[in-house]
Amino acid sequence: MQRKITIVDYGLGNIFSVNRAFSYNNCMVDIASTPEQIAHADFLVLPGVGAFKKGMQELQRRHFLEPISNHAKSGKPLLGICLGMQLLFDSSEENGDSQGLGLIPGKVERIIPNDSLAKVPHIGWGRLNVNQNHFAAKLPLFKNVDNQFAYFVHSYHPICQQKHLLAHTQYHGHKINAMVMKDNIIGCQFHPEKSGHSFLLFLKEISSIKQEEIA
Repeated sequence: MQRKITIVDYGLGNIFSVNRAFSYNNCMVDIASTPEQIAHADFLVLPGVGAFKKGMQELQRRHFLEPISNHAKSGKPLLGICLGMQLLFDSSEENGDSQGLGLIPGKVERIIPNDSLAKVPHIGWGRLNVNQNHFAAKLPLFKNVDNQFAYFVHSYHPICQQKHLLAHTQYHGHKINAMVMKDNIIGCQFHPEKSGHSFLLFLKEISSIKQEEIA
């Protein structure tokens, strides 16, 4: 059964494209602009484009920190996309150290390709390699994204424990942590809403995932 999808609007999210992707899959979508809307969400999506520090400042200014944390602790699904994924972590080195939501252990660090001529930000397509040792790797939802190409636009990525790393990609010899998962909390460094038909199906499947599958 598909849930209602609640997308957090904190002023830095790619709200339109994420909304359109879920709506394409006939999901009911709410845009949350108040703490109360977040508190009543069944499936929460934290999108984002821009700088880590600004993102945290906006979440704090709008009083979103507590309801997002409470949602994560409730066991209900939480999906972070791009900057929204990075905000799930303890901290980021972008523009000086900044504290994050602290929902997944780890720190967001700048991409440093082995090839000095490689450009950062990393913009373009990367093939996902699913970590077969992750507890969720055998779920059809994640089997279907293994070896698929996803679209990235970012200069930073999270460094996390191996047990939370769900998939990675390579960029000029630099391993980029592309998907993470800790219990009910899932993060995509790439943009599934911009990554073609395979990831539109991914968003459809993830919207109906059972809580016991990810708890």
